Amino acid sequence: MTLNNEALLRNLVNADGIAGNEGEVRNIFKAAIEQNADEIFYDGLGSIVAQKGKQGKKVLFASHLDEVGFMVTKITEKGFIEFQTIGGWWAQVILAQKVRITTRSGKKIKGVTGSKPPHVLTAEVRNKVYDIKDMFIDIGATSKEEAEEWGVRLGDMITPDIEFERLNDGKFLLAKAWDNRIGTAAVIEAFNQLAKESLETQLFAGGNVQEEVGLRGATTATHLVNPDIAFAVDTGTAGDTPGMTSKEADSILGKGPQILIYDASMLPQKELLHFVTDTADALKIPYQLTVISGGGTDAGKMHLTRSGVPSLAIGVPVRYLHSATTIIHEDDYLSLIKLLTEVVKRLDNKQIEKILNY
Repeated sequence: MTLNNEALLRNLVNADGIAGNEGEVRNIFKAAIEQNADEIFYDGLGSIVAQKGKQGKKVLFASHLDEVGFMVTKITEKGFIEFQTIGGWWAQVILAQKVRITTRSGKKIKGVTGSKPPHVLTAEVRNKVYDIKDMFIDIGATSKEEAEEWGVRLGDMITPDIEFERLNDGKFLLAKAWDNRIGTAAVIEAFNQLAKESLETQLFAGGNVQEEVGLRGATTATHLVNPDIAFAVDTGTAGDTPGMTSKEADSILGKGPQILIYDASMLPQKELLHFVTDTADALKIPYQLTVISGGGTDAGKMHLTRSGVPSLAIGVPVRYLHSATTIIHEDDYLSLIKLLTEVVKRLDNKQIEKILNY
């Protein structure tokens, strides 16, 4: 398998879109998918859904559009920015990072996260994790008025300032927001391929908002679609870096997408899980069964929709999740697309009935 659409990955991860500010990413999603959709519609929070087909059982696979980031909460009299984290951050990965603020007009204001230098800290304080509430962003403004003249306002989105990069011409890809732009890319590519197939089912591809702050878009968008089968297409923790143990995470980059057999938000429906793994085994598509004990995916809300929806979370392992610099392996992404397309092609109405009545 070869990566034929690197531009899509580049555009998605370079776009900025924290929870509640997913517009840039949603526009890319729509532009990349609408030519193959019979209909595009939205929930009330801003999630987007593309539909192909009007008859048969409903199959939904959805990613979330948002990334972890920050929000402007105060501009000091000297022009420094105080901020609120949006999504889960570990304090140690925030300091000394380049960031950009997106103003209401779409202008990008560059800055860097700052704190007191270690030279002025006591040994006791220096050896502790620096508190996020004591950090700030320096945008080079000399006053509150100057920052406001540049367009900065309270509530503006802040994201890491880093661009897509292929590491040393290999298959490892570096970017700020693989969680979950890689899932979004896979949803787009799978939908565009499946739209050319003669399916018995109705196909829905979703881009959910506000996953990083509580799976909110998944709740509303899945309710709107009312699917018979649902897949959350997301990311998970890689376990192949120094210091990691197999109990913490056991997935290896390049060994295939992850299929979650357990996470803190859901247990997969077993008949659906077995159907997916049997399909992968038959077609020799690599995959990794994994457990995420301390987190969840949009499937946590998808499977609770209305009277319950058989659901499964599938994704790509990622190094350094919820930081400014995350890494994936392109083969995992390509295998994820193949797995999604082959599974959905085989999910005819009869097979869905079997899963629903296991």
